[in-house]
Amino acid sequence: MSNKPDKSSFLRAESELVLDLARQGKEKKIAGLGSPIKLKGQALDMLVRKNLLWVAENTGSVLVIDLNTNETISTFRCHQAPVTTLVFVDRVLGSGDEKIMITGSWDKTIKVWDTETKELVSVTEAHSDFVKALFVLPKCNLLVSASSDKVLRLWDLSNATGTAPLISVGSISAHTRPVEALGGEAVSDDSAILYSADTMGVLKIWLLERDTTQATEGVPPRWRATLREDLTHHRTRINQLVLHNGYIWTASADETVKIHPHTPEGQGDGKKRPIKPILHPTGVKALLPLYIPSLDETYLFTASGDVIKSWDTSDLDDKIEQRNEVDGHWHDVTLLKAWYTSPDLYIMSASLDGTIRRWKVKDLLTPKPRGDMANLEGTAVSQKAPAELTEEEERELDELMNDDD
Repeated sequence: MSNKPDKSSFLRAESELVLDLARQGKEKKIAGLGSPIKLKGQALDMLVRKNLLWVAENTGSVLVIDLNTNETISTFRCHQAPVTTLVFVDRVLGSGDEKIMITGSWDKTIKVWDTETKELVSVTEAHSDFVKALFVLPKCNLLVSASSDKVLRLWDLSNATGTAPLISVGSISAHTRPVEALGGEAVSDDSAILYSADTMGVLKIWLLERDTTQATEGVPPRWRATLREDLTHHRTRINQLVLHNGYIWTASADETVKIHPHTPEGQGDGKKRPIKPILHPTGVKALLPLYIPSLDETYLFTASGDVIKSWDTSDLDDKIEQRNEVDGHWHDVTLLKAWYTSPDLYIMSASLDGTIRRWKVKDLLTPKPRGDMANLEGTAVSQKAPAELTEEEERELDELMNDDD
């Protein structure tokens, strides 16, 4: 299956034709840049675990790629629709073995997999529309799912290896738009802070508490959700949120990254002054705040269009300055992850161009001389980000991209 939909039958604007020609030229120019891993489809989510990269594809599969060789060593045929999200949990609770994989998909289900046997453990009919994000709170044995149906659902993980569907232990229906980004942290075994972000640009902060007063033998207790705060500081879709070093970092289609001070209890930290938004020329699809031990500093990496930018965020009270940018894909970059392999630290980037590439962090932080291929001066082909697709348009695009005729 090709990564590129056949647009030959479409009426197309001249600007789109020019953009396609520029992308075709750039594709050839950067063919070997960043040691590309070429996919059959496109990566919708990915996680690095030691030297293995786990990739959720729009083909319905999850690939396991050895980063030392760039070879796919295993494939899970997970869903009949795009796999949007994946997480790992312990087979033996509290052991840290993370041998169980959980996937979510456009087919509205959550599936549990044994990563050693590759067997499907259970299937849960989870939502009435696409499952867009999963988040695990291990200390609470809790899985949170977010969906295009605007609902958050809470699932008990105390028996994740059982063959029965996961047991629902709560839901939240406060969002008015699809929810596509989640984050959180446990406060105790019985409470947690949950962050949920939607396509309207709204970020909600919840206190989750286990209701132990209604305990029934053999039935996991329900969880209550109390809204702590509503943040409406983005104008439109929040693509990603990350909790790091006492701040909430959010990437948005409104062309900004915002860094909001917050405490572990989920309350705004009034002792920290607001931080000015980090502006980009197009929507920001991914971000990665990263502490770099060799420099003893935190830097931020962002994906805007087909460019990866690096920012000095070592002192958030001072001016945040861009360090460098690498123009290393010929289509939008959608995911950024870190890979530690002694003695180097890499950023892994996935793009709508159907490749995953790697970049040494030291190279991303060091501006190259003008004309250096790593910066690809003059080859950027991104233009102003178009309006976000509706759910129906997403479905139509997926049908086009999966049509083998």
